[in-house]
Order: sequence, then structure tokens, then C-alpha cells
Amino acid sequence: MSPRFPDTPEQSAILEATKSSKDNLLVQALAGAAKTSTLVRIAEVLPGRPILSVAFNKRIADEMTARLPQHCVAKTLNAIGHRAWGEYIGERLTLNKDKMADILRSLELSAGEQEQLREVFGDVIQLAKRAKLYGYIPDDRYDEALHLIDRETLQEVFAEEEYDGLAWALLDDLLSRSITQAFRGTIDYDDQLYMSTLFGAQLPRFPLTLVDEAQDLSPLNHQMIAHLVGDRRIIAVGDSFQSIYGFRGAVSDGMNVLRTRFQMREFRLSVSFRCPRAIIRAAWKRAPYMKWAEGAPEGEIRNLTRSSGTSYSWGVELLPRACAIICRNNAPLLALGLRLLRAGRPVQLRGFDISKRLVKILREFGDHAMPREELLAHLNRWRQHKLAEAKLSEASIEDRYACLVVFAEATGTLGEAIAHAERLFAAEGPIELLSGHKSKGLEWDNVFHLDPWRVPSKYATRGEELEQELNLEYVITTRAKQSLTLIDLDDFDIELTEPWEVRP
Repeated sequence: MSPRFPDTPEQSAILEATKSSKDNLLVQALAGAAKTSTLVRIAEVLPGRPILSVAFNKRIADEMTARLPQHCVAKTLNAIGHRAWGEYIGERLTLNKDKMADILRSLELSAGEQEQLREVFGDVIQLAKRAKLYGYIPDDRYDEALHLIDRETLQEVFAEEEYDGLAWALLDDLLSRSITQAFRGTIDYDDQLYMSTLFGAQLPRFPLTLVDEAQDLSPLNHQMIAHLVGDRRIIAVGDSFQSIYGFRGAVSDGMNVLRTRFQMREFRLSVSFRCPRAIIRAAWKRAPYMKWAEGAPEGEIRNLTRSSGTSYSWGVELLPRACAIICRNNAPLLALGLRLLRAGRPVQLRGFDISKRLVKILREFGDHAMPREELLAHLNRWRQHKLAEAKLSEASIEDRYACLVVFAEATGTLGEAIAHAERLFAAEGPIELLSGHKSKGLEWDNVFHLDPWRVPSKYATRGEELEQELNLEYVITTRAKQSLTLIDLDDFDIELTEPWEVRP
């Protein structure tokens, strides 16, 4: 077992409020501030009382199950919703992750609509999935259900998304057919929350519900939490400065929304047990009340980018055997990964969900003997076609295009580009390459922030988007337990035998 450290004054205040009152509590827990340990301590000071711990994903649920006392149950919202919906309709549920696409393909459309649908298929699916996250049910149907948002307001929310008119025209029919199938027992992952929350399923009630990662909850998540809690007690923990999933539908300013809804007393966990002093001083830009733990080491931040005012080159000797290299965008990670493999340094891409899709796109270009210049021309046409389709956001299309160009420019033919991509995606090593969004919840001794100038993204144009970009920089910075080094991809020199050197 890990050693038990004394409670900090902040933890003691939270535990005292837990024991001596029945108040709902909201804990703002900064990066590395013993959030999980505090949740466990809350459960420990309420022995014998049934407690539900709501986890954001299965990995966290499993971790909490191992750490919480026996009178506690740790579940994901999806698991809770799945069981509740099955019990409500009295059917064994069939989970079909492609359910919405299958329904869309089955719609009877005119020849013109079918032709148009081929161009905006992904657009239609994305709109339907996001509408579920906001709790939208067709306005004139299902009066017995809970409608969280009407169509007019939903269109206002997505006004800048520019969804195709056909997507809006098909939305109500698509959702209605999906709902009908769900009542017959066929659901997708979104339905686990959507159907159980909005259509009357009986969710379990515990005297106390603990909520983790409260800043990441969608409007539908918020409503489900309200059903789970009812008039009973809730204690929620999160970090508003780690709110980076707005693009997935997380509620803007979700922590304050929870506080108002449940009339919660607010507490802080501001002492980071992860980060050294140098990292915390850098994090003050975003979280000015962050503190280091007693005895925390000084740590180190090195800026080897051009923003330092000095021109550097850096090489493979800069990287320790095990470390994390984190970037706002995917393409620079792929480019560096190929170069590190060429230099004999084993690497591993972490959380690259698009890896199979990228290889599939390359394979679709055909002749493996296709030379580089022709491949680059094909890629440019692919990019223009995808931008015209508008199935994905411009940012997603440009990121995929940049990733594909990395493989094309590193080789002589299409076949070699595919081989390089497959080799990199299959690589395993102690140097981990991952995006800032995938780094959340993780930590390493030594972190390298690659191309830090990419934050904020040039596609973040609105106030909320820019706030999330500042949060992303805070997340990347606070992954480091010992050192943080800022580096630029363009300054990498594979032949350099020193860690870095100053260029004249």
C-alpha cells in the first residue's frame, strides 16, 4: 500500500464539512493536488454509508474501485445508463456503435438527396450525435420525455458550425428512428445516457454521489447527475482550468453551473504534490493561487525555442530514455517520431485514434509505386475535396492533411509512405508522443512541449475557444514532475552529438 500522508489544511476543511454538515460541496482541485486521494478520504470519513462514485471513463472507474472502501460503488455514467435503460424497457440491450449511420443509410430519399447525402454523410451523423449531447428531442414528438433544448436554441448554439441544410432537414427523422430502435433494445453509446436520462428510466439513488472531472460534463451529463442525486447529497471535484473539451460538448463554465444548480459550498485544493516550484510559477499565469508542497524541489524549465531570444539547435541527446513529448497538433509529433526512429530512439504514439484512418487514406490512393510529387498532388486534391465536403471541421481536415504530408515527404513513393506510417503507429518505446488533449490526467518526470507557439490554435477565434486554449497550455505545463523543456521541431538536428547548442 502507498504511505498515508497527513491531510493538508485544505483537505481537513473539506473532510470537516463532509462530516459535520449535509451541504453539497464543490472542490476546485488544481493539477496534481491530490484530487483522487481526497475523494477516497471523503468516503473513508463516512463509513457504512452507501456512496456512488461517478467516473468519467472506465479506467478511472477501475482505479476508484480499487481504492475506495467497500461501501462505495464506482461506475461510469454510461454503465449506469446502460443498466437503467435495459431494466426500464425489460429487454436485453444490443449495443451497435454504428447505429446512427445504419439508420441514415436506410432512409428513403430522392435521387438528389441521396447524391447530396454522399457529400455530407459525416456532417449529418455529427449533428445528430451532438444534438443528443445537448439533450435535443424533436420538438413536436415524445411529450412524455424531458426536452432539454428546443430546435431553435440548438440552431443558435451551432450557428457558427455551418452544418449542411440537409443535416438539419434529416435530424428529427434520424433521432426519431433512433429513439424507436432504442425502445426495442438497440442502442449506441450516446443512447446509454440519452435514453436513460430523458425517457424516464429509474436511475439509482445513493445517499451521497461523488463526481470526478466535473469540468468535463456535457448538458446531458449535467441532467443525468441531477437525476442521480435528486434531493440527496453531491460532492463534486474538478479543475475549471483543465476544461479543454468544449469541442466535445462539455458545458462552458461547468463548475459554476454545478455550484448554482446544487447550491454547493466551494472549497479548494491548491497545493500540487506533482509539480516542482518552477512549473508552478509558470502555471501561475493561469492558476495564480496554485501552491507547491512543502519540500517540493525547484525543478527546471528550459526554453530552447526562438521565443527565448536565442537561436538553438537540439538533438537526440537532449531526450532522456523515458519522457513525454506533447504538442497541440498531431503532425509535428509524427514528423519527430519518424526522425527519432531513424536516429535509433524507440518511441510510442499514445492516443492516436486516427492512425488507422490515416493509413486507410494512403492506401486508397492506389499504386504503391506512385512517386512523392504525384502523391503530394493527390493529397492536395484530397484536402480540397474534404474542405468542400465540410464533413469535418477545417481544423480536423488540415491536421489530417498535415499528418499525411509528413509521411509523403519522408519517403520516395506511396508504398514507402504507408510502410513508414505503419511502422511508426506500431512502434513501442519509452519516449511517448501525444497531443495536449490526450495528456490530460497523466504525468511524467520530464516533459517536452513541442512547438509551443501552436497554442492557441489559429482556429480558436471566439472567447470561449481561446479560454480553452489557455487551459490546454496549463494542462501541458502541469504534466511535468521534474522538468519542462520547450522545443521547436524545426530546430531538431539529427546529427547533433550534444543535447543542444546555440546557433550563431
